[in-house]
Amino acid sequence: MSKKATEGNDPRSIPPEKAIDVELILADELARGDNALSGVPPVLTHMLANSGHTLVSDAIVARIRGMLNSLAAQLLAAKAGSAKPAADTATLDQLSYALTSDSVVLSYCYALAMEAHLSERLEHRASIDPIISPLMQELIASDRPGTAEIAMLALAAQSRFIQSQRRMDLPLSELPAELFHAVIKRWEAIGKGDPALAPSIAQLKGRYDEGASRIGLLARLTASMKGGAVAALELEHAGLALFVSALSTMAKQPRELAVLACHERQAARLALSLRAAGLSPDAIERQFILLKPADRLPAGIAAIEPARAAAVLKQAKPRGAF
Repeated sequence: MSKKATEGNDPRSIPPEKAIDVELILADELARGDNALSGVPPVLTHMLANSGHTLVSDAIVARIRGMLNSLAAQLLAAKAGSAKPAADTATLDQLSYALTSDSVVLSYCYALAMEAHLSERLEHRASIDPIISPLMQELIASDRPGTAEIAMLALAAQSRFIQSQRRMDLPLSELPAELFHAVIKRWEAIGKGDPALAPSIAQLKGRYDEGASRIGLLARLTASMKGGAVAALELEHAGLALFVSALSTMAKQPRELAVLACHERQAARLALSLRAAGLSPDAIERQFILLKPADRLPAGIAAIEPARAAAVLKQAKPRGAF
């Protein structure tokens, strides 16, 4: 690399006034990206109720609809004391519709559908395995038993996630705690006064363990790596699931936003998140090449110190559920 190219990536060689200009440009791009994300829940609500809309792909909508129906069916099956969905179509539709009207649940399902979509795209375009990555193999072979055990559990959970997404399912046990309780509350509101509801809910709550969920395991695995977690920010080495979990932890962003940062129209969020996580401009560019071949890395990212990138991200948040 030439001396000139090296200096271009060195924040010390960039005048303070240019750093401020770059920050303002990225903050503006981030705001536009957040506005786009804020419009997703109402668009999805419309699309789930009406076919033929083109703002979000039919494949994503089908996955979200399948996940919402899956959650509703599991709740009704729990009440019936059966492993199979209840045959009461009217109640199933009512509960599924109630979940659709919850923007937080809807946004979470959207992020999962996008993660599955991105995993498939990376597998086809860059041969990145959606289940087991080189880093995951290294962690499974770790000489630290705790890390190796969590890695094995995370690998199994990731395999189940890919299979569930292909079936358009979402196990209740895979919901984050906040969403699990939100779904239960929706069910309680619909079945108010039903004496069979209370024991079913108690049973579901008794079996629920957020730490055993896929996202819980990936978060635990990232934490077990300590300072070595930066290795998970190399997408080709880590795989998408571990990459976005590490990005969420190290950039202090919700995991759903870390997933969506990897999709189109979110270049500023991805660049700022990677910078906030401590990556160099060269390392950030490698992730952009894999994720966004049509997008260029925002110019001047080297001028933004990691602490400033984190501050810009903290000040910006999409309106609504994300």
